[in-house]
Amino acid sequence: LIHNGEYTIQQRSMLELKMAGIPDSCPRYALNDIAILKHDVSSMISIRASVNNEQLVTYMADGLVVATPTGSTAYSLSVGGPIVSPETDIITLTPVAPHSLTMRPLVLSNNQTINLSVNSRSHSFLVSIDGNSFSCAEGTCIEIKKAPFHINVMKPNGYNFFSTLRDKMMWGADNREN
Repeated sequence: LIHNGEYTIQQRSMLELKMAGIPDSCPRYALNDIAILKHDVSSMISIRASVNNEQLVTYMADGLVVATPTGSTAYSLSVGGPIVSPETDIITLTPVAPHSLTMRPLVLSNNQTINLSVNSRSHSFLVSIDGNSFSCAEGTCIEIKKAPFHINVMKPNGYNFFSTLRDKMMWGADNREN
């Protein structure tokens, strides 16, 4: 297909992570998501979130997934986040196992900056950038925003996001026996 030119190029937005203590081996950009998570053995964490320097909420949860539209069908979806069409210009915030039922996924414009500060009984937490995780000290200031560039993704001609969703998620399929 590639050799014959039977593809299209789609632009996908990415997230940029700014914080102290990112290991040299870890990326600072995410195509899918950046997750702030508790360590396996610790109790829930407290994540104080602000958007454009305005206090949003303090999540009491096992974590928070900040996702791009591309990442909306990855970890974010598995923890109850919305499915987002890849060409939209948004960022989603989805709490992981929130302590309160009032904590729901939030959709933001991708021109907004998200600042997070975490408190934990274990005094540490995990940051996962597209699945690459590292431990951080409690109180580390985290800034997440749209990366200043995009990534090009090749798709075969005829690719359709919605038909792929229908096929993979079996939307509309009726598996009841007659």
